[in-house]
Amino acid sequence: MIRSKNFLGFIGFFAILLLASACAKDQSPTTGWAYNDRKNGGFEVVPYEEQETGPGLVLIEGGTFTMGRTEQDVNYEWDNQPRRVTVSSFYMDQTEVRNIDYLEYLYWLNRVYKLDYPRIVQKALPDTLVWRSELAYNEPLTELYLRHPAYRDYPVVGVNWLQATDYCKWRTDRVNEYILITYGILKHYTGQTNDDHFNSDSYLANKYTGEETNRQLIDLSPNGQTRRPRMEDGILLPRYRLPTEAEWEFAALGLIGNTLYERVVERRLYPWNGHIARTDAPSNYGDFVANFRRGRGDYMGVAGSLNDAASIPAPVYAYWPNDYGLYNMAGNVAEWVMDVYRPLSFEDFDDFNSFRGNVYKTFVRDNAGAIDDKLTYIIYDYQGISDWLLGEGAYADNGYMDKLKGRSPGGVVDPREDELLQKVLKNVETAITMNNDRKYEEASEQIEDALITIDGAPEAVEIANELLKGISDFIVATPGELRKREVTIEENLERRNYRKANNINYLDGDYASNYTSDGWSNWQNDDGSKSMYDYSVTSMINDKARVYKGGSWRDGQYWLSPGARRFLDETQETDFIGFRCAMTRVGSPIGNY
Repeated sequence: MIRSKNFLGFIGFFAILLLASACAKDQSPTTGWAYNDRKNGGFEVVPYEEQETGPGLVLIEGGTFTMGRTEQDVNYEWDNQPRRVTVSSFYMDQTEVRNIDYLEYLYWLNRVYKLDYPRIVQKALPDTLVWRSELAYNEPLTELYLRHPAYRDYPVVGVNWLQATDYCKWRTDRVNEYILITYGILKHYTGQTNDDHFNSDSYLANKYTGEETNRQLIDLSPNGQTRRPRMEDGILLPRYRLPTEAEWEFAALGLIGNTLYERVVERRLYPWNGHIARTDAPSNYGDFVANFRRGRGDYMGVAGSLNDAASIPAPVYAYWPNDYGLYNMAGNVAEWVMDVYRPLSFEDFDDFNSFRGNVYKTFVRDNAGAIDDKLTYIIYDYQGISDWLLGEGAYADNGYMDKLKGRSPGGVVDPREDELLQKVLKNVETAITMNNDRKYEEASEQIEDALITIDGAPEAVEIANELLKGISDFIVATPGELRKREVTIEENLERRNYRKANNINYLDGDYASNYTSDGWSNWQNDDGSKSMYDYSVTSMINDKARVYKGGSWRDGQYWLSPGARRFLDETQETDFIGFRCAMTRVGSPIGNY
């Protein structure tokens, strides 16, 4: 009994010490001033352990690995030579984004934008017609795959790279909004429309005007009372985004389960050990561990003994996960990654967090230097719309007007269609001029006027719907977001790490990459241009070519290797490409398991 009393007394004394230490203000080890003290100016240092794991994510502990080809290069493209790189720790979705996930996104867009900005909804719609084939009956899939509840846990397809990127942005805002509501900082409000919905950037910049509760954070500045959370508080999560090619490949290989004291026991061809696509586990010995096409005409095997049990994409939790706990990193659907494709990227990549595709931007600011107000209108890629219509720039051999002539008898465009196109072009040209003069809202109004003109076109003008869909693809910012611009060379003159905003072509496709030992190269393409990649003539490579990784239900076993890489235009969709999101890991690369 004496010992028990002494022990309880010690616990009580220890608890008092802990309470006292918690109440004591931390001091700066460099200045001696106390943190979190209003009398000292109120500099705040909040308690923080580590980053929370966002919904649906799995922590991928980073490290070094040999990126690139693990199979023979049967196409002799030499675009993925093995190279040792290091990848920082990051988070990745445990599964591909499902149909039900994307339908949730479409429902939110309809609820917020449908009434006043239907083009925003139209831009996000997957292309369900990707299932069609001239010599196959896939019509039921065009009608049912996206929306029927039987397919709700199947990976979404028919989504291009731009749509996948937009989904990641939307998901960031919805997750952070939910966090703030859970903390009791924001009121739960489902009546958001147009520009009054929650956006993470506008909230952190104090531009969000939604309803807040009385449970705000205490502001310890001398005259402060309450304040909104800041990035320094560690409450909000970093952005959801597409993984980089290096991240995706690293996560797919899952070498964390194949390493012993920094020694990789066996370099994997696939996300599992061995050189075959069947499992040696006693419980399901000989079964396939991925959804792919075994051979010509064999998508799922023989009735009564189906090999992968899926003729099309399978549910996202089908088959065993890899050693990171990620499902279907080989087979099912191929997946978009962030990178712009270049065949020689592996020669140019940094060996730390390798990536090609940087376009550096900054928030637009007012004359006082403060971040400008959030958008109340849509921002378009005005030059992109013009190029698409006229067949210039990246659309030099694929312009809409040229396509229209090509499908018309004798190349003659219907006068009513031509009249409509000329009206639209006039609005677009005016929008370009106004945007260059920094009349951003007026430029947007010109496109809205063009859309009204198209909407009001006679029913006989069959191109109206195509124009509406085509222009909606060039939406780059929506109401509620903060406007951004590319950084200029002038403001980066004293920088040593970069100068230009757009670094997609750096060392591969820019003017400097044409330099030879004899000086600037004199070669040129047939059209007189100095472009390294003669797009649509000798290659399909341009700044819109995006990498996608992994095999799919349509592919043979060769493409199941994570080192294999392919590319497709960022505006194109297929029935075998989906995506999953990633998130940067901040702080410790290991985390508290």
